Amino acid sequence: MAFDPLRERGIPLDEQPRDWRALDVPPIDPDHADPYTRCRIIAMNGIETEAIFFSHHLARHCPDTGLRQELAKVRSIEAQQQKAVNWLLSGVSSVLETTLAYEQTAVELTAWVARMEPDATLRQAYQFGLLEHVDHLYRYANLYETLEHRGADKIVDGLTEVMPGRPTSLHHRDPMDNVREPYRKRTTEPLSRLHALTVMAVEQQIMNFHMTAGPMFAEPAARRLYQEVALVEEGHVTHYESLVDPGESWWEMLLNHEYNECYLYHSFVETESDPRVRSVWELHLAMELEHLRLAAELFKRFDGRDPDQVLAPACPPPVTFEPNRAYLRDLAATQGERTTLGTGYVEGVHERFQRAQETIMGGEPAPSQRVVEDNRAVSGQEYVLETEGPRPAGVTRA
Repeated sequence: MAFDPLRERGIPLDEQPRDWRALDVPPIDPDHADPYTRCRIIAMNGIETEAIFFSHHLARHCPDTGLRQELAKVRSIEAQQQKAVNWLLSGVSSVLETTLAYEQTAVELTAWVARMEPDATLRQAYQFGLLEHVDHLYRYANLYETLEHRGADKIVDGLTEVMPGRPTSLHHRDPMDNVREPYRKRTTEPLSRLHALTVMAVEQQIMNFHMTAGPMFAEPAARRLYQEVALVEEGHVTHYESLVDPGESWWEMLLNHEYNECYLYHSFVETESDPRVRSVWELHLAMELEHLRLAAELFKRFDGRDPDQVLAPACPPPVTFEPNRAYLRDLAATQGERTTLGTGYVEGVHERFQRAQETIMGGEPAPSQRVVEDNRAVSGQEYVLETEGPRPAGVTRA
């Protein structure tokens, strides 16, 4: 039978707090773990971080002290979950290795969402951002080879190809052109809501990671590349958050957040290859079922509607991390020259795009261009991992 989170029983909220020892989970072994296990960890860290941020924003707009206290109790559990999830990553990995894992997560998760998205307009939004993460992975792989003298295959394990996408230097657009039209809450499919929340949350976490990780480097080339990509990621968050209908009430948004957490934890219980990590997903799913029940009660109380009017009758098929090589090659060959204008997409450059480029670049090559040139000078060639043969015609190296 299909899994319906609204019909399942979870752990009572008062039984959910853990002491710090339970949160200090043993990390995965980065040299032997399934790369997709690491992707799931990174994705759920972003989802839990978004849950915490959203709850804080809701509390700041809530005048009722009792409700703020209820939100605080759930939020404290979300914070514990985030710590347990994030601490599954190993400190043995360098910052650059973790960055490569973040970009692999963005590529494979967004590709899966784009393939499964039923709405053509939303699908195009995911495809557009996807090609930019393909290129970020390629740029960081070249920095990794230059600085640490290793190939990115150590991280991606041949599951994700490393090759140019839409050049990172072309990701700098006028902020007006990063805003998309939102889905319509009354007509969009429940799956589309889940997709939008998922990609927005993971992109937000990637932005946060870049803003934090960049200053950790002493090497000027690394500092410049992280700064450039961090600027791009702000635009990505704008791009994805604008897909969510701003007409949703606070309580509807809370309901969607909690349902999405249940959906993703259930997905990863179904697909996780590491039994120890799966046990974390199972525990957190049981906790989130109670969070969803509480959110559903608030939704009925303040919106006067039944959650079944908003949510899917059962969880959609599980979110799955899997190779998307053919799909990515097709996008690179057909949409690599695309940019945005207003809320839509166009081929090639336009005046506002050119002005933004001139402002950001200052007439010099972008750090993302230099990092590939630097690696060619050190290693004798750019770093690529093209397991399916030569890259598609039309994929540029800019």
